[in-house]
Amino acid sequence: MIRIYTQFIQGNKWLQQYRGQPPLLACILGFTETGLIPGISAAGATPEDRKYTAVADAEFLVNGFTPNPQYPLPPLDAGASPVLISRAVVEACHLPVYLFNAGLPQPPAVPAIDLEGLPANCLTTGKALPISTVKHLFEQGLIWGQKLATVAVDGYVMIAECVVGGTTTALSVLTGLGIAAMGKVNSSHPRCNHRQKAEIVRIGLQQADWEGKLAEFIDPFELVAAVGDPMQITAAGMVLGASQSVGVLLAGGTQMLAVYALARALAQQTQANWQPKQVVVGTTRWVADDPTGDTVGLARAIGDVPLLATDLSFAQSSYPQLRAYEQGYVKEGVGAGGCAIASHLYQGWNATQLLQAIETLLAQYH
Repeated sequence: MIRIYTQFIQGNKWLQQYRGQPPLLACILGFTETGLIPGISAAGATPEDRKYTAVADAEFLVNGFTPNPQYPLPPLDAGASPVLISRAVVEACHLPVYLFNAGLPQPPAVPAIDLEGLPANCLTTGKALPISTVKHLFEQGLIWGQKLATVAVDGYVMIAECVVGGTTTALSVLTGLGIAAMGKVNSSHPRCNHRQKAEIVRIGLQQADWEGKLAEFIDPFELVAAVGDPMQITAAGMVLGASQSVGVLLAGGTQMLAVYALARALAQQTQANWQPKQVVVGTTRWVADDPTGDTVGLARAIGDVPLLATDLSFAQSSYPQLRAYEQGYVKEGVGAGGCAIASHLYQGWNATQLLQAIETLLAQYH
């Protein structure tokens, strides 16, 4: 049920170690005005809708379907939100959920730990976040990573994200770190908008006066301040903090590969106690096998990261909103792939049982 795409021995060892162990889910919510660029993302029909994607997903992750949500999920036409997958697993497996507001335009309608961050400016400004905010969020991530590790003492910490436009900020951070990521990232579109992303990243790095700068001379804090988003630096701190004592599953695709690369760069800079053997990236098959991206190639370009994916398929689903995933819509988000992996590891579920749990949840909508 779980495929290992890179670093097979290390990935397999991680899976054996945490089979049957209880995970907890930490979901970091953030916002970047990059997500408002027309056509950049399919996670929200209009730029205005995309301002509310993270708070809608957060509310659903915690509450499931309720009669009058403050921030309803968008209409489930071209692909249901990936939070359906995460919520089905959270509900069935009774997973503890910790929400973190790393920088949103408005607070979520459900309890969240406010890290006192800021929404990021569009990365094309080359001035995404104040450096003081970036360093503050990194410290908060470190502290919370250590705290969550004490709660997940027998298990592992899953770190998830919800940031619209986040694969584009991921591309900018990876490029700034000197990783050949162009043409390899994914998106919520059926065909990845590589050309648009590449142009946005080029403008951002140019504005920051970093185009062509050698990666070894780049300060990772300054890189995030120039072209990143508030989730990335928080998650990087959290993985460094938690991995010192427990396993970490970075639940996501392109964005979590960028977090892994950023955490490694920050560990070198800050001399943090980085335990990469404790860390894997876990996503969905729709991301790992996306023919319009190259996630596996990206993981290899980063180097020592085990990339895992759930074999979950929606081909047999009776819901067109789920079958849309098989056409390349949505693919991943809000820890969907990581939660699916957790359901196989923790409960021993097969793909049919997981699909059943997701469809049972979706049936409440109709």
